[in-house]
Amino acid sequence: MTGQSLKVVNGASAENSAIRINVGGFKRRLLSNILCRFPETRLARLLRCQSKESILELCDDYDDAEKEFYFDRNPALFPYVLNFYNTGRLHVMGELCIFSFSQEIEYWGINEFFIDSCCSSIYHCRKMEPDREEWEDKSDEGSTTSSFDEILEFYSDAAKFDKQPLGSMRRKIWLMLDNPGYSIPSRVISVFSILVVLGSIATMCMNSMSEFALLNSEGLPQEDPRFETVEHFGIGWFTFELVARFMVAPDLLHFFKLPLNVIDLVSILPFYLTLLIDLVAESSPALANLGRVAQVLRLMRIFRILKLARHSTGLRSLGATLKNSYKEVGLLLLYLAVGVSFFSVMAYTIEKEDNDGLTTIPACWWWATVSMTTVGYGDVVPGSIAGKLTASACILAGILVVVLPITLIFNKFSLFYKRQKQLEIAMRSCDFDEGIKEVPSMNLRNYYAHKVKSLMASLSNMSRSSLSEHSLNDSLQ
Repeated sequence: MTGQSLKVVNGASAENSAIRINVGGFKRRLLSNILCRFPETRLARLLRCQSKESILELCDDYDDAEKEFYFDRNPALFPYVLNFYNTGRLHVMGELCIFSFSQEIEYWGINEFFIDSCCSSIYHCRKMEPDREEWEDKSDEGSTTSSFDEILEFYSDAAKFDKQPLGSMRRKIWLMLDNPGYSIPSRVISVFSILVVLGSIATMCMNSMSEFALLNSEGLPQEDPRFETVEHFGIGWFTFELVARFMVAPDLLHFFKLPLNVIDLVSILPFYLTLLIDLVAESSPALANLGRVAQVLRLMRIFRILKLARHSTGLRSLGATLKNSYKEVGLLLLYLAVGVSFFSVMAYTIEKEDNDGLTTIPACWWWATVSMTTVGYGDVVPGSIAGKLTASACILAGILVVVLPITLIFNKFSLFYKRQKQLEIAMRSCDFDEGIKEVPSMNLRNYYAHKVKSLMASLSNMSRSSLSEHSLNDSLQ
């Protein structure tokens, strides 16, 4: 290569000189006078190079014999660069990846302000969308990671039985009781437990109805023997469930750290506390007031409905959503508090002289709360035109205030529901018939990860990210 071939072409000869480029197999011959119209671009700077070293700083390779410059770039996007040199404007097709296009024009030294007005707004809008999608992908990735960690924890608990007496039998019972749907016996137990819960709640409701009320010889209300039998049967079953799960639990110290086990305990605790209080009250007349405490404890039987969470994916997802949405719930309460305070003062100012139900600001709080949540009991209503306009504004503001945070909470619920379904599928497809053997030379986490490798297909988020990566690699080849 001679120095003459690398010099900048000047004068009349500049219009006739050209360079040959090869972009990923896409070959073109470009006139230097066209390239010089945009001196800050990579190809125009190539014309000003005085040595081969300076040329290789701008391209990937250079053939001295053929006077050809090589660029290892995507040939499918280079026609857009050629069109820019010919027209002076950039155009973006709808099927293009905005990130790839942005990186490509940045490599060639072409500024984004050369994008034509017909494509500029679409380009910048699409460029902002990946930020939102990236946030969603991170949320999905966090959900997938959490699901995978829960699977690993599940396998870790299952592995603990191998070191315990009667470990294989206890593990089967543990899987049958703690994983509804794992096998046919576990499904039967799950359905039976649901029926017992519903029967217990139904008898509690029927016992409060006057049609089923019974009086003793002294004219005092007493329990219906039929309802009492159902109640005792339900308590017996719930107690048996809790004790059985506790006896076969892989780790007794952490048993009551699980929310579902705490719910099981709370569902039976009022019954036994009531028995204890009744015995104490009968033995000591001075403690007769404890009977009122027993009545309150009887009402706590309604918490048994929460036992359905063990058998319902939706209820577990709802619990996880509320646990992880305290910021959104706090935001919702803050918005409501501001709205209630504002509209209650307005209603008090307008209606205090003509409306008996809105004579104080605390009374107006109730009206504003009912109106903003769009419940509308109708027990207190404004009578004047100004009051009705205020009520209309309160209702419209309530719709907006409630809808905004609810959307965020719903998105989290969808995320947790999808994660819970993936976790259930993974757990139901596990097989521990041959036991789980620890490998001393292998990290425990990596070992369990190897054991559940076949289950990773059910985690759609991870497979989706893998497919996206493959498609990106294919587009760059």
